Amino acid sequence: MKRRLRERARQRGGLQLLPGQPDILVLGTGSFAARIVFDLAATASRPISVAIAGRNRERLAWLRTAANARAVVFGRSAIFFTRIVDLLAHDDVVALIGRDRPTVIVQAASPQASSVIGTRGDAWSKLVAEGGLSATAVFQALLSTRVAQALRDTGIDCHFINCCFPDVVNSLIAAANLPVSCGVGNIAILSNAFAGELQIRDHGALKVLAHYQTIAPFRLPPTARRGPAPRAWIGDSEVSEVFRTFAAVSITPEPAIEISGASGVPLMIAMAAGDTWGGHVPGPNGLPGGYPVVFRRGMIELDLPPSLKRDEAIAWNARFEEINGLTVGGDGFVRYTGVLREKLHQISRAVQRLSHRRSRVRPQRYGGSESTALRSSGRLAPRTGQTLHPTLATARRRSSSAATTNTVTKTRMNDDTAASVGFTCRSRSFHI
Repeated sequence: MKRRLRERARQRGGLQLLPGQPDILVLGTGSFAARIVFDLAATASRPISVAIAGRNRERLAWLRTAANARAVVFGRSAIFFTRIVDLLAHDDVVALIGRDRPTVIVQAASPQASSVIGTRGDAWSKLVAEGGLSATAVFQALLSTRVAQALRDTGIDCHFINCCFPDVVNSLIAAANLPVSCGVGNIAILSNAFAGELQIRDHGALKVLAHYQTIAPFRLPPTARRGPAPRAWIGDSEVSEVFRTFAAVSITPEPAIEISGASGVPLMIAMAAGDTWGGHVPGPNGLPGGYPVVFRRGMIELDLPPSLKRDEAIAWNARFEEINGLTVGGDGFVRYTGVLREKLHQISRAVQRLSHRRSRVRPQRYGGSESTALRSSGRLAPRTGQTLHPTLATARRRSSSAATTNTVTKTRMNDDTAASVGFTCRSRSFHI
């Protein structure tokens, strides 16, 4: 019956696209992934196929149905289908990528919900509000590093877009010698809001340099805006008073996925088609913070104003996390800084001991494949015969990790989950 219906649709001028190898593989079924999928359905200007992958079958069925319906509503040549996969199962992710061979992978799944920025009343959201979003970096990096590792292991040439805290996490991915093209959102929230305020439609006419920390002031009333401001250029001239010039711009205190999720869609379409695109992205090629960029000849490149040098732009963005947050040094070591470091000290002695030590991002072999781990600069290797794979870790280590993770997050995380992401007292390191 379906075959006859499809043949009839083709005879009547229907789509030639059928489920198979997708142009774009979207990983995740949450609100951010949904925003991306639904906007792809509404804006694709050429035939495109999109696979949506995750574990929740009911949610996947709805996203597929709604996205295909939206493509019909907007008269777009896009088709959507689903894949079942557990992103923590390395071999399954490798098999999925190897079978589908997408041109673009969009990783939007995370154990840390973005809603934490608008949540109040629990210890974890209090830590994030006072110490900064970099408190969530390890959780945000968990699935993204796993997917980047799987992509590398397939050997497939594919654009990898990480949507999970890319201003910081993309630096972790790159430091582990894993592939990453860029992120979406954050700087693009501001750049598109600024352009909308000035009624600018030419992406090259307005260029912005912004770290995710510069979004916060625009969540406040204009008269209350203080602290770090993004930088903006109109043509070749830098805007001298950003807060004043864009006083009418107002960003919701909740996750601004209406802009951030949508901002990456034109880039994804351009990547899938091999077209040229210009705009703003966070974490291009693993750099800290956000930049104006151009995608051409299959590569993401910085597209800075003439008066701004590359090293200056990178240093400006890096400075934010150096003052408060999480940094990855040229030596490959991760360090917590500023208020976040002090807040971690206040939580428990275990976390205080951890925060006094440095952690290094580097590949670590286990079970015939490699995983990314943040390992302390103390005793880097486990004892002979031991392994750090979550399912093979000792019960003592899983229990220790769970206990310390739960101390920080004030949650009830089971031992196996804590072995995948959290604090490890024994080796005094965050690990993912």
